[in-house]
Amino acid sequence: VLLLVGQLLYQMAWRVGLAMLVLAVLDYGFQRWEYEKSLRMTKEEVKQEMKQTEGDPQVKSRIRARQQALARRRMMQAVPKADVVVTNPTHYAVALQYDAQTMAAPTVVAKGMNLVALRIREVAQQHGVPIVSNPPLAQSLYRTVEVGQQIPPALYQAVAEVLAYVYQLRQRR
Repeated sequence: VLLLVGQLLYQMAWRVGLAMLVLAVLDYGFQRWEYEKSLRMTKEEVKQEMKQTEGDPQVKSRIRARQQALARRRMMQAVPKADVVVTNPTHYAVALQYDAQTMAAPTVVAKGMNLVALRIREVAQQHGVPIVSNPPLAQSLYRTVEVGQQIPPALYQAVAEVLAYVYQLRQRR
């Protein structure tokens, strides 16, 4: 009888231990999942952290707009110093400056599209800067050269022809 009771107790202890082990593994998985879930940020927390680390998007957009306005103003102030403004009559305007003694190649001092191009043409007319209509050259300069950069060698010939024309106009006056 004692032997039978001992065997039953032994089997029951193994089964209870095994059941507890299964429950422990399940509990560990659940606890880990719950812990990782608690570490995740809500959408509101993500927005708040972005504001703290990178700044408020609205403030950043206002700063960017102000910087662009200042850059446009500086660019418009450079137009009177240009030697020529090359245009595509309706859409593009690129102001070029060239001084053979100080520059290796002509430099783009201003460029614009649509309303900015119109403003460049107006400023050029007010200050007597020659305006030359050459749509392919204007488009090419607008797309390939940034303000303050020299023109690429591929455009030397076309720009040289425009500058030669402008210099001839000046000599006739």
